[in-house]
Amino acid sequence: MTSLEKTGKTVEEALESALSELGVGRDRVDFEILDNPSKGLFGFLGSKPARVLVTVKKVDPLEVAREFLQNIVDSMELQVVIEKLTSEEHTVFNLRGNDLGILIGKHGQTLDALQYLTNLAANRDAEDKVRIILDVEDYRKRRTETLSRLALRLADKVKRRGEKVSLEPMSPHERKIIHVALQNDNRIITYSEGDEPFRKVVIALKR
Repeated sequence: MTSLEKTGKTVEEALESALSELGVGRDRVDFEILDNPSKGLFGFLGSKPARVLVTVKKVDPLEVAREFLQNIVDSMELQVVIEKLTSEEHTVFNLRGNDLGILIGKHGQTLDALQYLTNLAANRDAEDKVRIILDVEDYRKRRTETLSRLALRLADKVKRRGEKVSLEPMSPHERKIIHVALQNDNRIITYSEGDEPFRKVVIALKR
């Protein structure tokens, strides 16, 4: 837990100085007035500044993530139920509702961006970092199944024709799905080529 002691001509000035240095809002801290300001002889000799101790409140990153997501869907006027499933490795927030395709985007690009922002928001002030996977109506599970089937189908094509096949550009997560789907095929090799965001998987015969 982060604490900071600051002084100022007034309690308010000392508090604002601490908030500025900590980079947080007033709702994120507790503070204690250690010394109230006092005037000395003739109004300035021996005067004493205000002194405060400001402590950043400990946050639950998962609750921050849920609140962040709720604010997003509320601003978009979407009716969404947020389901949470926590494991040792990560926490999945699965958004359920009607007409949520706008949260997924083409090949999950919007979903990936929203997941990135959710992790940033959750971990910004957290002492213990978390890894959050964001999903919408089990899209990621369905997409994994679709890409795995595609990988197997294209691998068969490569083995029949002897020619390598290049897939469309994909995110690192989706490229990994292709690699994993074919990793046990002793006749096939997969590799990625190109630069982000146009990096793609190539399926070829082992030589």
